[in-house]
Amino acid sequence: SWRKPLIVMTPKSLLRHPRVVSDLAELEQGTFQRILPDATANPDQVKRVLLCSGKIYYELDQQREALGRTDIAILRVEQLYPLQDEVLLEALAPYGEGTPVIWVQEEPENMGAWPYLRMRFGDTLLGRMPLYGATRAASASPATGSASSHKIEQKQLITRAFGDADLHQRLHSVVSYEPQNL
Repeated sequence: SWRKPLIVMTPKSLLRHPRVVSDLAELEQGTFQRILPDATANPDQVKRVLLCSGKIYYELDQQREALGRTDIAILRVEQLYPLQDEVLLEALAPYGEGTPVIWVQEEPENMGAWPYLRMRFGDTLLGRMPLYGATRAASASPATGSASSHKIEQKQLITRAFGDADLHQRLHSVVSYEPQNL
């Protein structure tokens, strides 16, 4: 029988992260989920959905807890390609039509999954939700090369995702496609 190899790419920061764990029952009885739902958000209260992939989820979740925000759901996309419409529709079904969805990524605007999602869906995700992105500014390099600059950009990116900054002001280190009324 033919088997597909499992390839896991993860940043070193997640190897010992206290929230990046699964108990044995999940490993034994669980299955792969293409999109991980938000188990803590009440869909009736959600006014914004953040979609992300990878380690940025843990920073977004930490910020949500710190701010006490119950109006934001965070969904983790575990399989970017092929991204099946029906799987995405099922993950977003609990949230009202017209709820803004913001793709959040650490990579610059011209890298990562954002260009693919933007090309595939345009301004509206599956015809029912406005789609925006919170990314770093477009760049020829995926990183600044400076730890202090990275921390500043990361903080700005997280702030944009939660809409805590004035949405009309755009910092050069972060590009956002966010609605004016959030």
